[in-house]
Amino acid sequence: MAAITDKGQDEGVTDESRLKPYHVELSLPAGRDAVWDAVTQVPVLRQWFGWDYDALDAEIEQIFVTEARLLAPERMGWADGSYLEVTGDDEACTVRAIREGPPPADPDRYDGIEEGWKSFLTQLRFLLERKPQGRRRTLYLTGETTGRQALELADGDWERFGNRVAWTVNADGDLIVVSARLPLDRPGAGRTEVTVSTYGLDDAAFAERREAWTKRWAPVAAGAEVTTADTPAPTS
Repeated sequence: MAAITDKGQDEGVTDESRLKPYHVELSLPAGRDAVWDAVTQVPVLRQWFGWDYDALDAEIEQIFVTEARLLAPERMGWADGSYLEVTGDDEACTVRAIREGPPPADPDRYDGIEEGWKSFLTQLRFLLERKPQGRRRTLYLTGETTGRQALELADGDWERFGNRVAWTVNADGDLIVVSARLPLDRPGAGRTEVTVSTYGLDDAAFAERREAWTKRWAPVAAGAEVTTADTPAPTS
């Protein structure tokens, strides 16, 4: 998610190598000031952004403190031209992650930053809407599988955010977010990431959750890995 530089402006560079413009937008059930705090205050960012791994705190510091620039009230931007803004009032607001530019030849082309914002803003909405209590602890599942298999990992009604991201809340009250390199409705297997956000679990309860999800994930994903706070980020 760290800001990246624009490498697609030289003559002869194909559309595939250009930074893809995007506009990710989500309505949130909280006032503008509360949401702005959630995207600028490190302790709150730790409750929704990304997933646990050994360098998450350093990543949050880099993206939201070191590299972010305040462009206007309730707007911050990065070196690649992208920005995050919050608009609304004391009752509800909208958060947008935007990288401006001409429409790409293939608007459905995968962009990791764009899909990442869809996942993370879904996690932000869960935090503000459900107000879960206690420390957030996550399981980050990675591997190659199909969209159908990924969406069978948890019972419940899945909601889509575009064609690569879906989310649900399971019977334990955990937020499950699936993000895939391929559209979820496509039959082929591809790189898939599942973030399971838990809140308020002690070590024993979290260990049980990790064991259960590891057993569930390993049979359906090639190269299955499970990342938690004490492990390095998996390779892409």
